[in-house]
Amino acid sequence: MKILYIVLGFLFFGLGAIGALLPVLPTTPFLLLASFFFAKGSDRFNHWFMNTSLYKNHLESFYKDRSMTRKTKISLLTFATTMMLLSLLLMPNLYGKMFMVSMIVFLHYYFHFRIRTIQETQS
Repeated sequence: MKILYIVLGFLFFGLGAIGALLPVLPTTPFLLLASFFFAKGSDRFNHWFMNTSLYKNHLESFYKDRSMTRKTKISLLTFATTMMLLSLLLMPNLYGKMFMVSMIVFLHYYFHFRIRTIQETQS
């Protein structure tokens, strides 16, 4: 099972790295998944991942003090809201649509009021 976690960690790390280069692909969600799978799969790979510049640039502030830059928040909210709106539009069930609307509202509430916004650091 650990091998599967490590493979999934590298898969999502690769997608996150591609997302750092391409503006259409989000970076942070994939790096969060990579972090999860590396932590489950191997202490060595988790330590390696936490020392990469991708981790330091996109996730470190969130793990340390539950904060994100405005750019990261906008990127995550845009991607997540778009996917949820697509699901909302394609869902035939009224209760499902109500659930999706409540999830979108909760997502925005959480990001705006529960995750602190910090200034981007200049490198």
